[in-house]
Amino acid sequence: MRRVLVLGCGGSGKTVLANRLGPALGVPVIHLDALFYGEGFEPVPAEEFARRQREVINAGGGFVMDGNYASTLALRASAADTVLWLDPHPLVCLAGILSRRGRYRGGVHADGVHDRITLDFVKYVWGYRKLMAPRVAAILAEHATAAEAHRFTSRRQAAAWLDQAVTAIDEGSPSMKDEG
Repeated sequence: MRRVLVLGCGGSGKTVLANRLGPALGVPVIHLDALFYGEGFEPVPAEEFARRQREVINAGGGFVMDGNYASTLALRASAADTVLWLDPHPLVCLAGILSRRGRYRGGVHADGVHDRITLDFVKYVWGYRKLMAPRVAAILAEHATAAEAHRFTSRRQAAAWLDQAVTAIDEGSPSMKDEG
């Protein structure tokens, strides 16, 4: 496990999981929000966003990439050896977004998250399972064929997996950490 994608709806817990897993694996955590947005929440052009991701992928090292962005998911999925998909109920995600807002008060966080709540974003979160999840599943089925994939429908499942993974990494399990 050296090239990990952490996917899911906004508020699902992607950044928390990525920020814990990356250091345990000894690889950088790449927050896709930091690659996608320029100054003032302005998205970079699509080709620039894809180029930034290719640079990380082609650098040859490991990474934990945190973010959904279905427009470039095939690129990342083809390069991943592990996919972690956080898919809790939309109410859990909305609660996560509100909790994050309470902690950070919006803006850009030190961990790369761009925290801006809009009506369109709330609609996206609410409709993720119906509209986005089938698209993500199809992209993963086509492009992540070599990756070990996990889909968590609760934060408790994801946390239990993460605890087990970090313990295995700390104990030097070859199935959890590539020593080469």
